[in-house]
Amino acid sequence: MACESAKRAALYIDGKLCVPALGADSEVINPSTEEVIGHIALGSEEDADLAFEAAAGALKGWKCMPGIERGRYLRSLGGKVQEKKAELSRLEAQDCGKVLDEAEQDMDDAVTCLLFYADLAEQLDKQQNEAVDVESTDFRVEVRKEPFGVVALLTPWNYPLLIALWKIAPALAAGNTIVHKPSENASLTCMVFAAMCIEVGLPPGVLNIITGKGNLGAAISKNPGYAKISFTGSTTVGRSIAMAAAANLIPCTLELGGKGAIIVFDDADINQAVEWVMYGAFWVNGQCCSATSRLLVHSTIAPAFLEKLVQRTKAIKVDDALAPAARLGPQVTSGQMEKVRAYIQSGIDEGAKILTGGSSRPAHLGRGYFVQPTVFVDVKAHHRIWREEIFGPVLSVMQFTNEQEAITLANDSEYGLAGAVISKDSERCRHVVENLDCGITWINCSQPCFIMAPWGGLKKSGYGRELGVWGLQNYLQEKQVCKYQSAQVWDWYKPDLAPQ
Repeated sequence: MACESAKRAALYIDGKLCVPALGADSEVINPSTEEVIGHIALGSEEDADLAFEAAAGALKGWKCMPGIERGRYLRSLGGKVQEKKAELSRLEAQDCGKVLDEAEQDMDDAVTCLLFYADLAEQLDKQQNEAVDVESTDFRVEVRKEPFGVVALLTPWNYPLLIALWKIAPALAAGNTIVHKPSENASLTCMVFAAMCIEVGLPPGVLNIITGKGNLGAAISKNPGYAKISFTGSTTVGRSIAMAAAANLIPCTLELGGKGAIIVFDDADINQAVEWVMYGAFWVNGQCCSATSRLLVHSTIAPAFLEKLVQRTKAIKVDDALAPAARLGPQVTSGQMEKVRAYIQSGIDEGAKILTGGSSRPAHLGRGYFVQPTVFVDVKAHHRIWREEIFGPVLSVMQFTNEQEAITLANDSEYGLAGAVISKDSERCRHVVENLDCGITWINCSQPCFIMAPWGGLKKSGYGRELGVWGLQNYLQEKQVCKYQSAQVWDWYKPDLAPQ
């Protein structure tokens, strides 16, 4: 199926593309141009129920299928994504404003994700019935790994297809069936993936993809039939999903907001450190939960560092996501743009100083949801731009004088997703990352993410881990199988001890 057909409104339920029950749809706006480029279906609670029923009906056949066969489907889907990489990348750039180079990297990672979990699915059968030493010859205890069942996956708009596959690939590899709701702000590549599932012959009902607004996600999270829910998005929405799931004792994996700090010590190479600071703050147009949007720079190098940072930030090419050499595209929606602009104004109102950037659209761009990459200094720890997740290209800077002060400032946050340290002193780096209260840490870099390594946060950044073998384990449960194998009668209730 050509990627263009994804711009026509449809849901993917029980192996078929179908119109939503209420016939409703919504325009898809290219955030670079503010032009309508297609439509997505707006699913209802009725559609969510149909998707759940399809997934429940497909569960037995899928979970009983040998892992090696499930892996073949994932491998075939990886081939399809690779084949359509150029089209998918352009579509994602148009849909969410991610610059084309970044979208292409995401598609490479999407292929890697599918193939990685194809490998794990193929290995899963060999890991079944692993014996446990219970220090008794009378019993043999084995452990089976079984899928949860029907799982709900709710995914964000900043990595539309990639984060969807972070969840879909391991869930399918483990033998679960799925109802997936992508964000209404960027769903198009997920619908292309639905068509790919049809092309490779994925059994009907194994994966169902339904697009819609927040009320659809709320309906899914309240359904008592789901065995597990996995959500990536804001802390506010994650809290509501967790509360709804808790009412039905449904376990969740939540990857939520972040406000990461990057600590630059006085022995750092300034040129390299500036590059990583920019990458940590402005990658994905600043719309990244793991962004290191709080800079802590040692006071002795701060003047030279900030001079170089401002010079480099001013040189970032802000443009249409499809423009050659663009390095920062638009915010995903007009609402997101206005939210970021409001945060920039709050920084000004609270007394912080802008070194470069600001809330106005770049002068050379007459339309689009663009925000200039912005750097604030004279920031205080109580300022909103320091404490709250902005989800835009805004970097807030504070200075420190010693290691403990830097760690304390970095940890003074309700979030705990990611953090970074830059220094030539490897022992110092090791000590800092061991003391940062976050689930992901980087040394002399910021933002690299590998499908093979665990991903997730602490505190209000959520709980649970995705990716790597930990991602597969998210969708598996252990079943104990205990067998009495002695030839002796158990004989607990001995006849001669019975009352006369």
